Amino acid sequence: MTRITLKQASEWAEQALARAGANPEMARATAQGLVMAEAQGLASHGLSRLPQYTTHLRNGRAFGGAVPTVTKRKGAALVVDAGCGLAFGACRLAVHEGMAVAREFGVCVVGVINSHHCGVVVDHLRPAAKAGFVALGLANSPAAMPAAGGLHPIFGTNPIAAVFPRRDANPLMIDLSLSEVARGKLMVAAKEGRSIPLGWALDAQGQPTTDPKAGMGGSMLPVGAASSSKGAMLALVVELLVTAVIGAQFGFEASSFFVNEGNQPRIGQAFVLIDPEALAGSASYLSRIEVLMSEMLQDPDVRLPGARRLSLERQAQEQGVEIPDALAEQIRRLANA
Repeated sequence: MTRITLKQASEWAEQALARAGANPEMARATAQGLVMAEAQGLASHGLSRLPQYTTHLRNGRAFGGAVPTVTKRKGAALVVDAGCGLAFGACRLAVHEGMAVAREFGVCVVGVINSHHCGVVVDHLRPAAKAGFVALGLANSPAAMPAAGGLHPIFGTNPIAAVFPRRDANPLMIDLSLSEVARGKLMVAAKEGRSIPLGWALDAQGQPTTDPKAGMGGSMLPVGAASSSKGAMLALVVELLVTAVIGAQFGFEASSFFVNEGNQPRIGQAFVLIDPEALAGSASYLSRIEVLMSEMLQDPDVRLPGARRLSLERQAQEQGVEIPDALAEQIRRLANA
């Protein structure tokens, strides 16, 4: 393993993205997002994605010159067009613009279209929590899961995220994939030559597998698939909200992120920004959420969502992060090619 500082990781990632064709703002926003994920212990959404992103930029699956813009406004609803570039700058713009609208109207819904993989969804919501907003984030992705009762992949892993600010404490940060695990975990396991547990994925013939490569060529199992169709139904809800409602492509219309050649995915993200002052009132909201936190923490084993990842992030800021030697060498080559 190779240990590097977050500063060094950010510099390498930004240089690699710029050399692959990303404009300065896209390279900076994407590098920051990848390193933030790595610092939180989320390797599947961290620096391991950098070779994938740079390849997509070079192959035209992502347009490095894209500048995200707001293309539609109606009341408290906005659409941001990512221009088929990498998603991080578009998501940043969406949340920033959404906060401004929510301050006026109390709520805002923002859709991001013509987008790409957006990394850790909840990280896009952190500025909103810092500003006192409750926020939700949804995203679709290339087909990886079947519909309830089906066999062929239709929906992506379709994550859902939320942040709830607190007074004088870290916000609650909730982020979950609607597959049993994020598909990126299969990618990491395949690169490291590890097997995966049964119950994560099916192979191309619809059989349970412990081979991550077979799982990536087959389909992911929805969360709770062993006992119900709830995960698949939630994935359907997210799919419709970020496609039919806002105008992005369905997951089955997008080529996999894990192949070099393919189309521009044009998938979507959606963000909902809520000003508590417009509803219960900020003072009441901040008071009531602490009542709930106190009740939850009466059980000593309860861990508040986001606490572990923020702790790891603070540790990484002091000690850096460890990444596989092969990945470190690959990133060095991409940054200095």
